[in-house]
Amino acid sequence: MTQPADTVFLIDVDNTLLDNDRVVDDLRAHLEESFGAESASRYWVALEALRSELGYVDYLGALQRYRAEESRRGMSDSRLLLMSGFLIDYPFADRLYPGALAALQHLRRHGPTVILSDGDVVFQPRKVQRSGLWDATEGRVLIYVHKEQMLDTIAQCHPAAHYVMVDDKLRILAAMKAIWGPRLTTVFVRQGHYALDTQAIAAYAPVDITIERIGDLVNIDFSST
Repeated sequence: MTQPADTVFLIDVDNTLLDNDRVVDDLRAHLEESFGAESASRYWVALEALRSELGYVDYLGALQRYRAEESRRGMSDSRLLLMSGFLIDYPFADRLYPGALAALQHLRRHGPTVILSDGDVVFQPRKVQRSGLWDATEGRVLIYVHKEQMLDTIAQCHPAAHYVMVDDKLRILAAMKAIWGPRLTTVFVRQGHYALDTQAIAAYAPVDITIERIGDLVNIDFSST
């Protein structure tokens, strides 16, 4: 049985520690350069359709659907096969937000840090590894389809008297707070397109702490959390 910690820090990846909007922009540019804007747009249609079905973004799954459709249109299969390499070999470490690793180091002074991310079981772990976040949290990585629905499992994996959740999505923070209540401190990072959506911000209750960028975490004293 793992000895419960006083505080465990749960940290999201996309647009919290890593600028996923820039990753998407790079993928979009690569698709358009390789296959043209019209063909590339069909990939994004496949991605959104799969997101609606699965509840998370599956870039590789969407690529499989895109490949099947483009192959029927007569596109070279070998060119499409190279697209998976672009995603798998992407330099995610270059897309960490400034101060992301320093923020994790700061949090570790007050308790264990745990990556808690939504996503699939292939691409998302690869992203965490290649970005350096896996090593930065000493392999404490949890990835679920809907992480806000997995709180009992999270507590079993990393028991603690108190938790701190750092995320760019108010929806996630509100859902976790509704279950854990005062046992959870919510930290909203105003980065990425979700965090800047004024309608989404207005739809949810205020969080405990709001910061403008992940690097600002080093200025927060969690010793009394």
